[in-house]
Formats: sequence, C-alpha cells, structure tokens
Amino acid sequence: MANNRFPLFCIMSSMPLAQPVPAPTRLDPFLSQKLKFWSLVAMLLLVYVHAYNLHPRYLQPFTPVQEPLTVGTWLQYFLANGLLRFRIPILFAISGYLFARREGHEPHGARVRRRLRTLGLPYLLWSLLWLGALWALEQFPITRQAVIDAEISPFWPRQLLSQYSVGELVQRWLVMPAPFQLWFLRSLLVYNLAYPWLRIAVLRPGIYFGLAGLLWFFMVPLPLVEGEGLLFFGLGVWLALRDKNVLAPPAWFRPGLVAALWVGATVVKTWLAFHAGPPFSVPLAVLMLALHKVGEISGMLTAWFGLNGLVRWCMARGWFRWLTGFSFMIYVLHVPFVNYATELALRYAPAVPHVHLLTYLVLPLLVILVSVGVGALLRWAVPGIYTTLTGGRGLATS
Repeated sequence: MANNRFPLFCIMSSMPLAQPVPAPTRLDPFLSQKLKFWSLVAMLLLVYVHAYNLHPRYLQPFTPVQEPLTVGTWLQYFLANGLLRFRIPILFAISGYLFARREGHEPHGARVRRRLRTLGLPYLLWSLLWLGALWALEQFPITRQAVIDAEISPFWPRQLLSQYSVGELVQRWLVMPAPFQLWFLRSLLVYNLAYPWLRIAVLRPGIYFGLAGLLWFFMVPLPLVEGEGLLFFGLGVWLALRDKNVLAPPAWFRPGLVAALWVGATVVKTWLAFHAGPPFSVPLAVLMLALHKVGEISGMLTAWFGLNGLVRWCMARGWFRWLTGFSFMIYVLHVPFVNYATELALRYAPAVPHVHLLTYLVLPLLVILVSVGVGALLRWAVPGIYTTLTGGRGLATS
C-alpha cells in the first residue's frame, strides 16, 4: 500500500478489454434518486437483520429456531432471516453498476488509488476504532459482560481482547474486524482492484454467471472476497457495460407474482425453521437454502421494480434526502453496537412483557438515530475527519 507507483495496477489497466465501453452518460435523475434510496434503506434493513436476538443468534439460511413459536419469534425470523435478506445483493449490484459506468473517467491505476482511500482506509480506521471501543467496554463489569454474552468473537469461547495473542489482535484488526459487516468493504475493494479481469469475465456471461451463481447458491467462502458478492457485483457491471435500461422491468416481470414468491418462500422457510426439530437433516438444510435464495432474488426484483412509488414519495421529502447522507455511518456504527445493546436489554429487563420482540423492534431505531446523530455531529464539527472516516461519503447536506 505504501508503493505509490502501483506497478501491478498499471499492468492491469493496460490489459486489452473485451469490448469498448459506452461513453459515460449522466445518470437519469430518477435512477440517481433510486440508487440513493436503496443505499440508505438497505443499511436500515441491515440493522434489523443484525438485531436478531433469538437462539441460536448466528444466522445462516438454514438456521433453525430453538425458541417457542410465538407471534414475536415468528416475526423476528420472518424478517431477519427471510424478507429483508435481499439487502446485500442489491448493494453489490449497485456498486458494480456504478463502478462500471465510471469506467473511462480515469486510468484504472488512479481508480485503484481512489478506492484504497474510500474503501481500504475507512475499513482499517473503523476496525481500529472499534477495537479501541471494545477495549473500553471491557473495563466496566456491566459492558464487559455484554461483550461476553454477545459471543461475536471469531476466537470463541474467548470473547475479550485481553484473551487474545498479539497475532490474533492483528487478525482482529485486518481480517476479522469487530464490526463484522466490514467484510462488504473488503470484498468490494478486491472486486474493484480486479475489475479489468472481472470485466472480461462478465462479458462472457454464460461462464461467469454460471460459476458465480454456484458460488452464491452454495455460499462458498472464498478468502477475502466471499463467494456471494461476485454474482451481484458482476450483474451490476454487466448491466452497465451493456447499457441496459435498469429502470424498465423485464418483459416477463409480474410484480404481484414475484412479490408473492418473495413472501411465500419466506413464509415456508420460517415455518420449517420452527417445525424442523432435531435431527436436522442435510436435505432439509438444502431446501431452506433454496427457499432463502429464491427469497433473495424475488425480494431484490420486487424492491427494485415494484416500489417506485415509495422511492418517489420518500425522495420528495427533504428529511429523507438528508438521511441518505448518513448511510455509511449507519453501516459502520451499528455492529457491534446493536449486539452489545441487545444483550444489556435482555439481561436487565427480562420481566418486561415481550422483551425480545420489543428489543428487536425498538433498539435498531435507537441505534440508527445514534448513528445519524454521531455522523451529523462529526460532519458539522470536524468535516475533515468525517471525510476521512467515510471515504468522502455523505458530504452533501440534502
């Protein structure tokens, strides 16, 4: 990273491209609004996915529920591990689309240096800041217990920084950050660095999307890049390179049917999570995985093509446009904040009726408000620091 010449990236930028890219054009005004809307809403949904507080806490597509079936437990699983799970695919697709559209504005080496500043540096800084916050939380018995109860350390059962070796602390900073959602920035940075090769591969869609689809479906954990983002980042790149009209739904798209598929797949998967008691079989896990993937695709299609009225209504409000400037702050602050706050709420308010459901519904709103407040304060008081921490995002005031 210290080498300012970037010889590898210069070689990458000089590689022959499969086809000429269309000259960059200005984004359609409604498309620009739509991209900002979903960049914010996906972050809001992300908070609710990570605020899940049933057992087991760790969500996979095939996670069962070890809690009694109630309206509250059903609703949590239905939302957090079903209806809202399209948020990462839509973010990767938006990122790939915008990155490909800006091709030709500057050499790839210059784009890489920019992405190191806007993705790599915030990744390192926020991971380090959260390590400092985690150390501070461990100095007080109440918050120390919340850290232990959350069990989000990758070095289980050791949850405290004081239990790590020096090498593990370095891993916690560089590879497995306490704000675990930062994996998205890391993967996105790698995709951006490898863009010349990805571009060539995407323009051979049969091979690329077949392989990327398998990696996505089976959740293959590729080192540093993850397997799930390649499909949707590549989709965004392909749509941009082919100059597709992403505002017009495909001819086969039927909003009601696709929305019914989205909700129906999620309902069936939720039912299975509660009724598929031990032993948990491999065929059942594959079925839940398939339903999960159907829900992701149908949810993304429904959200993008079927909710234009909601996008227009929200983006016509000044307060909502102002909120879109803090999408990144919500992203970097909500985990592990929401995890530790959840454990505190459940430990110290167990007698509150429906405490799990109330915590799930209310706490994310508080986390979002705090994140926006911190972002607004930083942007007003120390704009230079805010710019560095966010990679230059959210500087506009409306």
